[in-house]
Amino acid sequence: MKQLIETIVKPLVDYPEEVRIITEESPNRIVYKLSVHPSDMGKVIGKQGRVAKAMRTIVYSAAGSHHKKKTYVDILD
Repeated sequence: MKQLIETIVKPLVDYPEEVRIITEESPNRIVYKLSVHPSDMGKVIGKQGRVAKAMRTIVYSAAGSHHKKKTYVDILD
């Protein structure tokens, strides 16, 4: 999943080397925390959150077929 998120986000941003994903796993869920350069935040979120929503939809769909845990993607400031 981490690689999938990077594949989606890196082409969108001006500073791909600053894309960071931290994974937090508990018995019933996995949280991927995405961090990007402050000037790239708008590109990752998109107008009215459309890019973020589309990215989450893709990740949730892929995660559903991979494992049974609930998957979340958080975009950090």
